[in-house]
Amino acid sequence: MQSTSGAAGKRIALIIAGLGALVLVIAAALGFFRSEPRQSSVPGDAAGSETASAGEHDYDVIIRGGDVFDGTGSKRRVADVGIKGDRIVMVGSIPADASAGKVIDARGKMVAPGFIDPHSHAAPGITTPELAAAVPILFQGITTVMINPDGGGPADLREQTVPIQKNVPGVNVVPMIGHNGVRRAVMGDANRKPTPAEQKRMEDYVRAAMQFGAFGFSSGPFYIPGKYSNTAEMVALAKVAAQFPGSFHISHIRDESSYDIGVINAVRELIQISREAKLPGIVTHMKMLGPSVWGKSKDAIELINAARAEGLSIWADQYPYSASGSGLQPALVPGWAQEGGSEALAKRLQDPEQRALIRKEMVQNLERRAGPNAIMIRRYEPDPSVEGKRLDEIAKPRNQHPLDTAIDMLIKGGAPIVSFNMNEKDLEALMKQPWMMTSSDGGLVKFGSGSEHPRAYGAYPRKLRRYVLDKGVISMEQAIHASAGLPATVFGIRDRGFLRRGAFADVLVFDPKTIRDTATYDKPHSYSVGMVHVFVNGQAAVTDGKVVPKRYGRLLLKER
Repeated sequence: MQSTSGAAGKRIALIIAGLGALVLVIAAALGFFRSEPRQSSVPGDAAGSETASAGEHDYDVIIRGGDVFDGTGSKRRVADVGIKGDRIVMVGSIPADASAGKVIDARGKMVAPGFIDPHSHAAPGITTPELAAAVPILFQGITTVMINPDGGGPADLREQTVPIQKNVPGVNVVPMIGHNGVRRAVMGDANRKPTPAEQKRMEDYVRAAMQFGAFGFSSGPFYIPGKYSNTAEMVALAKVAAQFPGSFHISHIRDESSYDIGVINAVRELIQISREAKLPGIVTHMKMLGPSVWGKSKDAIELINAARAEGLSIWADQYPYSASGSGLQPALVPGWAQEGGSEALAKRLQDPEQRALIRKEMVQNLERRAGPNAIMIRRYEPDPSVEGKRLDEIAKPRNQHPLDTAIDMLIKGGAPIVSFNMNEKDLEALMKQPWMMTSSDGGLVKFGSGSEHPRAYGAYPRKLRRYVLDKGVISMEQAIHASAGLPATVFGIRDRGFLRRGAFADVLVFDPKTIRDTATYDKPHSYSVGMVHVFVNGQAAVTDGKVVPKRYGRLLLKER
């Protein structure tokens, strides 16, 4: 027979055990012991061909059975993609009974990393509430844009990034610090070398921007005021950027045609800057502009390959169009006459002697642009009726020479243009290179405003449709690598551009049967089609071909 104290002890033990079991049941119901998908301990560790056990994972999204392109350029494979939170947690085989908040049947579709645009004029549009959603960008499958190309943007990035964060962008935004913005803040549009004090101030601006989180340094010595810089000035600024790990120099080179030093020497200048500053160099929106340099892509390719063989990190990007976009002023007006900007130029053009001198030099520049029929006006506030028309078409009813029509327009502030000046053979030769990335050079404007370049709506789908699926210039694997994994690597955009476990879930599902651009030069305001689903940071930004109201992009600042 047990003692009273022993019986009491047993009852207490039973009560404690019962309470413990109850706690375990409650904890399980609340999900405290739910198994989380394991992520690679090494950033960028490829998922490989993995199989998830049913019940081991809990996904927010499962994309099933699509042709998966991982962004590395490796051969496509049929696989599933699992997303939880803002990350990819599985690329491989996910059991049929695995649960998810959303399951997408991607059979017959292509699944790829979100595209990264290294040359985007999304700013200033993306800083505004009206355009922050970046709808035409999302419809192209672009989930990350790099802003302030061509040396543009403000000298102080904080004034630009505050409204981007406030309005929440529809896509991720990567800021760069631009040479032209910095030079203008210190020297205005002066046509001269900087003083030592001015050079130091420019370097201080670049250093402050890099410390703030700019990913790299952009330049555009084709445009004023960068046109008035020499190589030594840009090397000194690039050296400041090079002090920050992972930085780079991306440039709208000094001459893409035969304006002054010529396109080949301009590529040489970029290579020289990389060699002396010891950082990667990128020829942005690379092209052979105008009949005088058609065919020189062969020389440019050989030059870049030689620099790479030397051990330099030289790359390029391009948009898939044979027409460029610029402005009447930089396209036609000699550099010396642009000093002081558009207002100073307007005054010079109203002086008969100055006008005659400027016009004389504009003759050859118009030839470089393949003549007046090759220039189309995109926007012109003084007379919107000329938007979408060619320069010779505008001049004819005025009984003017097209150059005089252009001068009249320059006096009233000028106009952005589409310039039909490239050769398809050069474009395709450059596209085939393993160091060539995709870009758009596209703006972000109100739908229907002006005669925008169609690249703002269609660059990436156009490359997939025209140059991959229709013409077979490059493979789909190379096209996606050039649009996602390669720019992520070159520009150091961590954990993006690839479909692999641990990467941010910027993911595309598109239909190879319908993917295409619909924007044309005559009707540029037209969204691309074929992007069925677009995820930005794990959230559905495009569902069943429609943009959702909420925005999920982020301002990305470089952590150093």
